Amino acid sequence: MTLITNLLATLINLATLFGVVVAFCLAALTRDLPDHRALATWEPSVTTRLYAGDGAMIAQYARERRLFLPIGAVPARVRQAFLSAEDKNFYLHPGIDLTSLATALWANLANYGSGRRMIGGSTITQQIAKNFLLSADRTFERKLREAILSIRIDQTYSKDRILELYLNDIYLGLGAYGIAQAALTYFDKPVDQLTVAEAAYLAALPKAPNNYDPYRHPERAVARRNWVIEQMRRNGVIDARVAAAATASPLATRSKRQEASAERADYFSEDVRRQLASRYGEAALYTAGLSVRTTLDPRLQQAAMRALRKGLVAYDQAKGYRGPAARLASLQGWQEALAARQPLSDVPEWRLAVVLSAGTDTAELGLRRSGAGDAVADTVQIDRKDHGWALCHIKEGRRRCAFSLDAVLSPGDVVYVETLRTGTVLRQPPQVQGALVSMDPNTGRVLAVAGGFSYAQSEFNRATQAYRQPGSSFKPFVYAAALDTGYAPTTLVMDAPIAIADGTGKTWRPKNYDGRFSGPSTLRTGLENSRNLMTVRLARHLGMDLVADYGKRFGIYDTLSPYLPMSLGAGETTLLRLVSAYAVIANGGKAINPSMIDRIQDRYGRTIYRQDGRQCANCNALSWEEQDEPDLVDNRDYVLDPMTAYQITSMMRGVVERGTARNVATLGVPIAGKTGTTNDEKDVWFVGFTPGIVTGVFLGYDTPKPMGYGETGGGLAAPIFIDFMKVALEGKPAADFHPPGGMTFQTVDRKTGRPTDDGAPGAIVEAFKPGTGPCDGNCTVIDDREMAELPADDAEPGLPPALKEKLLNTTGGLY
Repeated sequence: MTLITNLLATLINLATLFGVVVAFCLAALTRDLPDHRALATWEPSVTTRLYAGDGAMIAQYARERRLFLPIGAVPARVRQAFLSAEDKNFYLHPGIDLTSLATALWANLANYGSGRRMIGGSTITQQIAKNFLLSADRTFERKLREAILSIRIDQTYSKDRILELYLNDIYLGLGAYGIAQAALTYFDKPVDQLTVAEAAYLAALPKAPNNYDPYRHPERAVARRNWVIEQMRRNGVIDARVAAAATASPLATRSKRQEASAERADYFSEDVRRQLASRYGEAALYTAGLSVRTTLDPRLQQAAMRALRKGLVAYDQAKGYRGPAARLASLQGWQEALAARQPLSDVPEWRLAVVLSAGTDTAELGLRRSGAGDAVADTVQIDRKDHGWALCHIKEGRRRCAFSLDAVLSPGDVVYVETLRTGTVLRQPPQVQGALVSMDPNTGRVLAVAGGFSYAQSEFNRATQAYRQPGSSFKPFVYAAALDTGYAPTTLVMDAPIAIADGTGKTWRPKNYDGRFSGPSTLRTGLENSRNLMTVRLARHLGMDLVADYGKRFGIYDTLSPYLPMSLGAGETTLLRLVSAYAVIANGGKAINPSMIDRIQDRYGRTIYRQDGRQCANCNALSWEEQDEPDLVDNRDYVLDPMTAYQITSMMRGVVERGTARNVATLGVPIAGKTGTTNDEKDVWFVGFTPGIVTGVFLGYDTPKPMGYGETGGGLAAPIFIDFMKVALEGKPAADFHPPGGMTFQTVDRKTGRPTDDGAPGAIVEAFKPGTGPCDGNCTVIDDREMAELPADDAEPGLPPALKEKLLNTTGGLY
């Protein structure tokens, strides 16, 4: 009896000791366990996506490419595929599966010392515990901590919530996190459209996605997918017929279509990306899963890039051939050498080629394959008669030409070519750059942005980042200031030479572009023909403080120094700011805020930003009960008198119909606009508009230098505008500009401003504000012969010497 008592006492003591040891171990293991309740507020890193105005995706930004998908949106076949592959007892076990653990333990003991990888036997819940809360260390201690956390997680959250975390967190290869992104990456379809075979393939990936890459290891991928299909059959998820059909189907993965569905929108999307990063921070941009609806019109964006590239290439080729992009030391192995070179990725119509041989009239070129392969097999011949531009070049200001292809091409030359319907032609990336911006003048929505020839070549956006002199394209705002202060389009200003002392012994002598002058002329004539001398006199009478105020009021400049040369566009601004200013004139004088973003939604679909701030209380009626249409009140301020806006628009229509942009009239619709050409032809501009769209074009070298004598905004920028507007106006009825109420109209002589008969030479119908009209008699002429001196350096210590020199050199060329 004593023996039994002692034995029982010993067993109790051992059990107590074992319990104390277990409790001590559990306490040690759980002392610093992560708080599993943090999973309740888990928000995964989700891809931010940019969409064009028509819903096409144009860009996406992410550190982990993921789209969050609620568990309720996951089809049963997809859930069951993952459960069959990873954790068939998921809905039955308490977070750990003792049967699976025992199987894994037995297998590990059997494989001990063999060098094989240890089997974990983890449930989906354990994977959540490891991935979210613990490290990936393969230790016994970590497995125990993982098991404890898994039980706690299972007790705290529903099975569906745990599965939702898992399906949205797992990495499935090719940069895709979560099943929603993986479905798009591998099959280019949403999760609810996945077949059984496709769902099984995705379920095969979590263990080792690189091992089952469909492009590098297709046999392994199919074998693993078929294993998952068999598990689904064994678990009763699918029947034998469905399993057999799924097993027999090809893998059928396909690369997701081009992420930027709206082609050639890199400059636009990068500008939006910077705006988002500035507003929400870089971290949120790449993790918050924002859905951004932009203002981009994909059709116009493509037209913008095509038109700008065509214009840049035309100008560049007129200057002649500059030589090859590179040279190969030897033609041996030219295929591999050419394949290693990267072409301009966003100009797919241009291909790299190497000159294999060149003769007098023909040359043979080997082409880099345009597809994904690296091998090059194609060769083409080019003909001298198609390459007159490439035979010539400008040297020391003179055009020099050769008479054979072998004079400009040599074997080993790496060049660009483009295949046209008429044959293959040489190309070269232009050195000159430019930009195009198009906008809705009524809303400020930016419809297209072309910031240069190629984003792959240069990410610098000349539409929004390049500050350049607008030249005469600033003049409409000087004339608008005059019209706002009581002048009329028929007011006469003297077009005659001016010499203005600067107070330091130097003299400023502005000139008209053509070097001639016309005597007393109307404001209309001065703007139509871009007369510098008239503009300077007008600015002097108005006062440069007023002109500077208008430059700031329209958003062209933040500040504008009140010096007379600034009236000729000697200040610096961006194309986007100038186009926005013209949009104010086009819409009748209302302020606009140029915008590339319409709306931003967070990952849950809640709108967190909307550009259109107008309120409409009755716009969301559930049904129509014969009530009036809701009135969307436009409460924007007026920047410009609507009557002035109409007058300046009418004058700029004259620029197109009779003035410096007559080629734009070939579009055949009412268009107003203004050219701009700066000193020494360093920058050329054209900005034009209809009632529904305003578009601006700029050309110039990134490091400003003369583009060539005689190059003007009308000759270089306007043709690009025309090419773009042909697309923008296609299918739309021609709309005319409508005058505001209260204006009067009278036929006048365009040159003298005096009343004349309809149909008389030089007759034009002019618009007048109430209380104004044409001069019929001895008309006053603005002719300030004693122009004020420019401020001397000692009188204006804040004026930098470099700016003073620039102003003094602003003479002619502003056209």
